[in-house]
Amino acid sequence: MAGSRLPRRLFLQGVAAVFMFAFASLYTQIPGLYGPEGILPARKTLRPQGKGRWQQLWETPTLLWEAPRLGLDTAQGLELLSLLGALLALGALLLSPLRHPVVYLLLWAAYLSACQVGQVFLYFQWDSLLLETGFLAVLVAPLRPASHRKQAPQGGRAGALPHEDLPFWLVRWLLFRLMFASGVVKLTSRCPAWWGLTALTYHYETQCLPTPAAWFAHHLPVWLHKLSVVATFLIEIAVPPLFFAPIRRLRLAAFYSQVLLQVLIIITGNYNFFNLMTLVLTTALLDDQHLAAEPGHGSRKKTTTSWPKALLATLSLLLELAVYGLLAYGTVHYFGLEVDWQQRTIHSRTTFTFHQFSQWLKTLTLPTVWLGVASLAWELLSALWRWTQVRGWLRKFSAAVKLSLVPYSYVEPGTHGRLWTGAHRLFGAVEHLQLANSYGLFRRMTGLGGRPEVVLEGSYDGHHWTEIEFMYKPGNLSRPPPVVVPHQPRLDWQMWFAALGPHTHSPWFTSLVLRLLQGKEPVIRLIQSQVARYPFHKQPPTYVRAQRYKYWFSQPGEQGQWWRRQWVEEFFPPVSLGDPTLETLLRQFGLQDKSPPRARSANSTLAQALHWTRTQLSPLEAPALLWGLLVAIGAVRVVQALLAPWSLRSSPLAPASGEKRRPAPHKDSGAASEQATPAPNPCTSSSRTARRKK
Repeated sequence: MAGSRLPRRLFLQGVAAVFMFAFASLYTQIPGLYGPEGILPARKTLRPQGKGRWQQLWETPTLLWEAPRLGLDTAQGLELLSLLGALLALGALLLSPLRHPVVYLLLWAAYLSACQVGQVFLYFQWDSLLLETGFLAVLVAPLRPASHRKQAPQGGRAGALPHEDLPFWLVRWLLFRLMFASGVVKLTSRCPAWWGLTALTYHYETQCLPTPAAWFAHHLPVWLHKLSVVATFLIEIAVPPLFFAPIRRLRLAAFYSQVLLQVLIIITGNYNFFNLMTLVLTTALLDDQHLAAEPGHGSRKKTTTSWPKALLATLSLLLELAVYGLLAYGTVHYFGLEVDWQQRTIHSRTTFTFHQFSQWLKTLTLPTVWLGVASLAWELLSALWRWTQVRGWLRKFSAAVKLSLVPYSYVEPGTHGRLWTGAHRLFGAVEHLQLANSYGLFRRMTGLGGRPEVVLEGSYDGHHWTEIEFMYKPGNLSRPPPVVVPHQPRLDWQMWFAALGPHTHSPWFTSLVLRLLQGKEPVIRLIQSQVARYPFHKQPPTYVRAQRYKYWFSQPGEQGQWWRRQWVEEFFPPVSLGDPTLETLLRQFGLQDKSPPRARSANSTLAQALHWTRTQLSPLEAPALLWGLLVAIGAVRVVQALLAPWSLRSSPLAPASGEKRRPAPHKDSGAASEQATPAPNPCTSSSRTARRKK
């Protein structure tokens, strides 16, 4: 049985990388979003209610309650948490001793603390996904480095404890819930674009922040767009059950299909760290044999295979071919695929009804739960076979499984009521900790008649208006779409949501208008990182208003134009400071704050250090900062790889030149010949220590 030592290491490194990007991206936006002069000051969210300290911490679990003890306000405390979180995640990414449960628990607690005060700007599904994945990393991370562990039991894998694969199974279960639910909600929403297979003819230009590649993808033939929707349903609905297949080649096929989908999304859209997080989850489908090409699998001498093994291999191959054939037949049958050889196209249509799909989903939801249970049972039995002393650890693991069943049951409402009531009580007790969440991405396709976009305008006299252009969201018709991944400009994202309805559905927008009228620099930096590019950087505008447009991608023949647009209506009326309309809206949404900020020590060393750090990093745009971190990590990795062989040669325990390393003695010579010695990883210090011990 192939182990999961390398996939688990890759998973932990990936989680650390995503935490680093998330914290660093958030840090660059804190003053404009949550500072005292920001759009939604964070200090308003943490006001003591006269409750006990521990009760207050349980109801609103955030470490920011302790910020005043450090002489910091809430926004400064959030900056400190973000900086420490990014540095700790960077350390866990580069140093194997820091991939410890305590480290991932601290990362999870820090990000949960930020989400408690993040308000609408941290209400995205990928923030919940990062929290759930981060908590799973606490369970997956080893308590002790591999070099400090005792030798594995006879027949086991060296350097691995028998139960370590069990929490990694939860990662696979989370990936299944994420992908299966994202596919199902597209059809349960009854969105005509998804049912008509035309969703991708709109998606590329109507998504929040498209990339330049989205323009080219948008102009692909319609039949290819429809075929791509069919492929999306196949990958998100039909393939996820293969995550639990007993045949590893089926799991690997599922892995590469998920990777293909995520890479295509990254190329055509700026979805910050979400797709990276999904790619990290797919590591649960891999094994050591596939990642490291364990020695012995391809170079062993051919030996006579017993007939039971040959029969089992033949049955596995037949089952694998049957699964591929069933997927192909189902795709052709349920989506009416027909090849038009004359036009060189493939026609497709949905051949089933909503009622038929609902009945199928109702029939399938519980079996998928049992499929997961069967896969989990196999993992448990495998662990118990290697070690029967798991004891209390299993109770914690089973509690995590029960928690995840409740949000998964939301896929089909009828299943939700049939779950064990104890699972509902357990989920309700810890729901605010976001240990398990429900998912469903791209439920409905918006902007079918054109992409709605809000354009802010400012004026000094109320007659001549100047557009206020954002760095990332569409505005200027001749500016190409940017590439900002893995950064998430959260104001630009919320501007996309605001354009879908009236401004009263987005109360924060009134606060944004107020800050622009006041000329607050932290908010201006969210719009233009270089303040000199802001059209009203010398003097704040006297009036601000907002117009709603509809945007479309330009046609291939239009030179120098990426977009075309049409005015629709006024989104926000012209207002100025002291305007009765503005004051009424601020009072209606509770955005007036006449009380001064709580006093804090402005001269504290920690506050000064935070201010100095902000001053040093403020000239950098957020994407440049994140890509700089990525380049620095790559450079450190290269140095580690170059220095590792030299340190091994200089070690007094290293074998002399020409000396052969003798294998460790085993009582069972047959087991010794089958056991493969894992190849040392030159990028980690733990592998070097393990090599010295041998």
